[in-house]
Amino acid sequence: MSKPATSKPVSSRLPTPSTQRIPVVNVSASGKIHVREQKGVFQKIRQQTNTLLIAIFFLIPFINFNGRQAILFDVTEQQFFFFNITLWPQDFTVLAWVFMAAAFALFFVTVYWGRVWCGFLCPQTAWTAMFMWVEAKVEGNHHHRTALDNAPLSMSKIGKRVSKHTAWAVIALLTGCGFMGYFMPARELYSDIFSFSSGFWTGVWVWFFALCTYLNAGWMREMMCLHCCPYSRFQAVMFDANTKTVSYDAARGENRGPRKRNKKQLALVNDNKPAGLGDCVDCHLCVDVCPTGIDIRNGLQYECINCGACVDACNQTMEKFGYLPNLISFTSENALKKGEKPSFWSVKALGYAGALVVMLVMIVLDLQSRTDIQLNVIRDRQSLYRVVSTELNKEVTENSYLLKIRNKTQQAAFYNISISYDNLSAYDFAIANDTVVLIKAAEQLEYPITVTSSMKHPDKQGLSQTRETLTFFITEVNSGGEIVQGKPLNQVAQASRFFRP
Repeated sequence: MSKPATSKPVSSRLPTPSTQRIPVVNVSASGKIHVREQKGVFQKIRQQTNTLLIAIFFLIPFINFNGRQAILFDVTEQQFFFFNITLWPQDFTVLAWVFMAAAFALFFVTVYWGRVWCGFLCPQTAWTAMFMWVEAKVEGNHHHRTALDNAPLSMSKIGKRVSKHTAWAVIALLTGCGFMGYFMPARELYSDIFSFSSGFWTGVWVWFFALCTYLNAGWMREMMCLHCCPYSRFQAVMFDANTKTVSYDAARGENRGPRKRNKKQLALVNDNKPAGLGDCVDCHLCVDVCPTGIDIRNGLQYECINCGACVDACNQTMEKFGYLPNLISFTSENALKKGEKPSFWSVKALGYAGALVVMLVMIVLDLQSRTDIQLNVIRDRQSLYRVVSTELNKEVTENSYLLKIRNKTQQAAFYNISISYDNLSAYDFAIANDTVVLIKAAEQLEYPITVTSSMKHPDKQGLSQTRETLTFFITEVNSGGEIVQGKPLNQVAQASRFFRP
């Protein structure tokens, strides 16, 4: 882990300049930060949520539904399967609404809990924690890792490094397969990759995402949060005085300074401090356990990911010295300065909540308006019309059309073709072909049809028009051509021109 640049405070909750100190962190000769392992309430929550999210990430592609992968972005066929819903490119506005809803949900949570997404739910954080766990198992705790970095090259050092990077590479490869498993059948993908029988582009994409995972979680780590993540740059504009973030109580902690524990006075809370010192014992554990290497005692900083590691470390120290907990805690500026409870009424929160509701409504409306049938009507460009027969004063004209009907569902279905026209027209129209067709799941059927017209009253030639508008209707039916009773009507329509002499 590279040593981060010194961060600038963005809050007024700062200790006095005379009490600020340069933090002591476990930095090797190469400048790599080795984060101290920490246990506690928030770290237990982080571990559980990270484990759950990683398990969900890998397991979802293996869920089957109706004989196929339940969730699959099939790029080749341009389809997105989500259980019994199939979305095509023209339906992807639904996904756009989903992403916008997720963004506003994140903004809404940020107003109340700050950058809690980064600390507990972000994939970068989860994979980094997993890589650091592997590193600790192979090379030891933060002291051992620092010593190993500074030690000269030896067989023991080479063996540990090879073991660590091999484990990282395996996890990264599995991650690449896990990600691509959302875009191609997962079971076949894993089999092809590990049997070295995958296609060229499949292998390229898997190894590309494996390399990204290896570099991000193994080498860049906190640099992604400090320099690459856009959320860290603009999330502060969503904060207000009631936003709960990891904060240091400078009024209680300063002046900070080291001291010895007096075991006889541990039961006397806040009565075993040397004169002129606050509760902060300047142990630097809050810095040692920070994944981004910052000192939270310098005030609110954009690099803080709200993981709560410093809260757990400080509370353990306060317990050892017999002081009150939560010298560092999840709290708001108003709570620190004025002792006020956070207010849940905020213009920002209401604005984000309103936008979120709008996005959710748009998702529902978009899903309700989508149809399982797609119809395109293309006229025969070679010939506008054909006169096929003349009986007395009755004239029969034909127009040819090509219907492109797509069944967007995951089951084969029967569809009925019908036409509609102006009842005041002087002509009758009819379809010369079979009007019921069977279309397989996700199939686009190109079905040529012929529409004929004949005059209702041959003696009324004055009503003749050279062109009229027909509307083609495609309706899902049963095998007998009848609409299934009790089933919602699934129908689409498109208009086209009919030409005659």
